[in-house]
Amino acid sequence: MSLIQAYRNLSSRTRIGLGIGLLIWGFAGLQLTPVVEEKLGLTPTEADKAALERMTPKIRVVPRDEKS
Repeated sequence: MSLIQAYRNLSSRTRIGLGIGLLIWGFAGLQLTPVVEEKLGLTPTEADKAALERMTPKIRVVPRDEKS
């Protein structure tokens, strides 16, 4: 039995509860991650931010000839 089929076999109340639980889990993760990163000393330094900026792809706009 596949995972999707097992999910579909659950009652509607159980599926709603599972969905709400996943939403709460995600919200808690978004709220607690900065606090945990700070306590563990995992906040990025300015050097880390600069290195990430250098790796970010740059987009250049090339003008297009308007030939209608």
